[in-house]
Amino acid sequence: MNETMVCAVGRVATQPVYREMASGPSARFRLAVTARYWDREKNTWTDGHTNFFTVWANRQLATNTAASLTVGEPVIVQGRLKVRTDVREGQNWTSADIDAVAIGHDLAWGTSAFRRAAKTETGPSATQPEPNWETPSPDSASPGGKQSQHEPEPAVLA
Repeated sequence: MNETMVCAVGRVATQPVYREMASGPSARFRLAVTARYWDREKNTWTDGHTNFFTVWANRQLATNTAASLTVGEPVIVQGRLKVRTDVREGQNWTSADIDAVAIGHDLAWGTSAFRRAAKTETGPSATQPEPNWETPSPDSASPGGKQSQHEPEPAVLA
């Protein structure tokens, strides 16, 4: 199936609305994306047209979106673009929605502190603790308490 995947960089325009649905959690918010261009006459950056998208998030992404985003924050949204046309009160309306796959803060504008969401699943992955990447493991330290000369091999993610 062919889908139009987009990556939109903008700001949260409305507070995310969270709802528990029969199919699971859902959240939506409006995203404002403003084009900027260099105005040679004024020798400055100038705002262009602003596009507004309704961003939809489902399941765990919806829960995390509602807990993490507030109006005005810079975000990056990746997802499937859905353009709809409708006739309301005799006028043609066009709206653009993004069915989000990933949403994150735009770190070009500030910092963000990531907190892992509580797991609800059961299984082998849920019982293993997250390794502490900031301190050396007991295996990598020499008997004298000093860190060994060998750095661990970086993990390769597939």
